[in-house]
Amino acid sequence: MHRRNFLKTGSVAGLTLSTLVAACGQSSAEKKPDAAADDKGDLFELSEATITDLQQKMKAKQYTSRLLTELYLKRIDEIDKNGPKLNAVIELNKDALNMADAMDKERSQGKVRGPMHGIPVLIKDNINTADNMHTTAGSLALGDNFAKQDAFIVHKLREAGAVILGKTNLSEWANFRSTHSTSAWSSRGGQTKCPYILDRNPSGSSSGSGSAVAANLCTVAIGTETDGSIVSPSSVNGLVGIKPTVGLLSRSGIVPISKTQDTAGPMARTVSDAAIFLGVLAGVDAQDSYTLNSKGKAETDYTKFLDANGLKGKRLGVEKSALEGNAGVVALLQDAIKTLKSKGAEVIEIELNKQLKDAGKTEFTLLVYEFKDGLNQYLSKANSNVKTLTDVIAFNKKNEAKAMPFFKQETMEYAQSKGDLSSKEYLYALKSTSLGSRQAIDKILTDNKLDAIIGPTNGPAGCIDLVNGDYDNGFSFSGPAAMAGYPHITVPMGLLHGLPVGLSFFSTAYQEGEIIKLGYAYEQASKKRAAPEFKVDLFS
Repeated sequence: MHRRNFLKTGSVAGLTLSTLVAACGQSSAEKKPDAAADDKGDLFELSEATITDLQQKMKAKQYTSRLLTELYLKRIDEIDKNGPKLNAVIELNKDALNMADAMDKERSQGKVRGPMHGIPVLIKDNINTADNMHTTAGSLALGDNFAKQDAFIVHKLREAGAVILGKTNLSEWANFRSTHSTSAWSSRGGQTKCPYILDRNPSGSSSGSGSAVAANLCTVAIGTETDGSIVSPSSVNGLVGIKPTVGLLSRSGIVPISKTQDTAGPMARTVSDAAIFLGVLAGVDAQDSYTLNSKGKAETDYTKFLDANGLKGKRLGVEKSALEGNAGVVALLQDAIKTLKSKGAEVIEIELNKQLKDAGKTEFTLLVYEFKDGLNQYLSKANSNVKTLTDVIAFNKKNEAKAMPFFKQETMEYAQSKGDLSSKEYLYALKSTSLGSRQAIDKILTDNKLDAIIGPTNGPAGCIDLVNGDYDNGFSFSGPAAMAGYPHITVPMGLLHGLPVGLSFFSTAYQEGEIIKLGYAYEQASKKRAAPEFKVDLFS
């Protein structure tokens, strides 16, 4: 949840590599390939490696999945825990090397499940895994929660042959605990940092996933979003993030906020990797009725939309209000527009945000009702002593010094005060927010004959401030697609004082393929992704 969009209106850290090796067997004796520094001097041999790169290396027997897994686990030790201390990973999977060994055995027998076979990934700690890892949403209250069953998307990951390295830290309860919270902080995991400048906030709520992928602690990761929680940390960390149409990916087994806006999605360093990952995760799940709408609309392979000429003849609407404000962000946007036009796109100005004022005013009301309803359903089946939102609130009060040292839980308490989903207040908010935003977006797309709407995803990373909480870091464009439940992709647009800013493309329902095509064409023409340098502050 990227709370700053609307809320103003309304521990176990893991296991070390050595522990994992001891638990899972001896370290690989294979000769490791020579380290190759990237253009920023990072000597990590998998720096900026893509899924395709790693598959080619495994096919050529230069790497095994086990070796890849060992290298990433060592990277987490060196960078996340002992070096810059990003604090992106909340828990490591002691079965990771066993999973890698199993995938290597299958490969040696001629079986390759697909593009994710043997690829190490990280997932956000609000997603159930039926193994020895916790699922806590970053909270101490759920510190005893070991899920009995995989979330549907985790089941899909295992089927695809991915290796789950561990879980990432997040803004606690996906940033739906307090209106004064600090993104990327959780009572269980502490504060995650931005790898570009370490005193900056990596945004949330998928903070750990964003920081980890940017810093090459994994190949790709899963985030979740209600409003901005995939696209905002992707933008801030120089990544590609895809928030799919609500219902393309199952939400069963994921700690919820909103049944109308929640979705998981891929976070990667390239559009290609994000497209590969999205196809693996999509699928109809009987436990999530929203996915029934995706039947016949979901793709198993979104890489077919990777067209470097995908902007030719396209008509894009740029949000007019994005052309004002922070001069640096506006300059990056103007440069991006020039690139889009140079590749054959027509760009016109539109005014969408003005038409979404009413939807924005009722979004928080919609979410607090759905949060109470959805969380109570999740907790009632969870393998935890905490069974209701009331229990969570009581736990936090009882353990206030550890659970709430910097900010409280007024959002949770407000949600608890609300009625059920038959309430007139909720039904009005549902109509205003969900239906109103969809109608506004569809009308602008149709009236202006647009293929997509564009704008800066948000401003550059703000400073970490646990005393005052998050502050407004400028223009934010996550709201429209989030409220409508529509697909949204962000692609790196450039750096401002060493901090990344992303360019957003979004459209109507189930147009993931089209916005991937646009995002890929822009990515290939601009090449704005830059690896982080782990600067201590803006002046270092």
